[in-house]
Amino acid sequence: MKAGFRFQASGFKFERRVARFSGIRFANLKLGTRNPKLIHAGFTLIELIVVIIVISTLATVAVERLLYYQERAEKAVMDYTLEAVKMGLRIRMAELIIANRTAELPQLERENPVTWLSDPPAGYAGEYVSPPKPGNWYFASKDHELVYVPNSRAYLDTGNADIKELRFRALLRYEPGAAAGAKTVVGVTVLPTREYKWF
Repeated sequence: MKAGFRFQASGFKFERRVARFSGIRFANLKLGTRNPKLIHAGFTLIELIVVIIVISTLATVAVERLLYYQERAEKAVMDYTLEAVKMGLRIRMAELIIANRTAELPQLERENPVTWLSDPPAGYAGEYVSPPKPGNWYFASKDHELVYVPNSRAYLDTGNADIKELRFRALLRYEPGAAAGAKTVVGVTVLPTREYKWF
């Protein structure tokens, strides 16, 4: 027999003098007996439940932050589009002034401001239709208003839960203190028709 093992006929007992398993040393381990030094590896039910709860919590937080940054990005794109519209209106106003056509300046408040952009903004769908599609820009010719319908509104406060769109209008800026009938246009801008808070 090899060293370290012995077979005993009486009782058919098999005994390992010294055994090594995973770096743990066991002495005189007999078959059919339980050694208190043997460590059972694995998750208990409680440990498994705790792990699931932790993973679920982290996943929920991650999704919430993702939606938050998506809405932030949407607002940034909307603001950028509004700045582009303002710039287009200012260029058009300068063209009219240079051409000595200042009498046509009030038309800027009624015309579709997208007309003066080299390219329509992303998501521009033309004339306003009801119900509007979220994520799109429209021009309501009846009201002379530029309309944006947000995709996400979790952080948007319009003061009325039924209002699901943002409306803007081109407005001329006049020289302050000018006498009635002698107003001088000094600029043009785009302002919301209703107050709102987004973030």
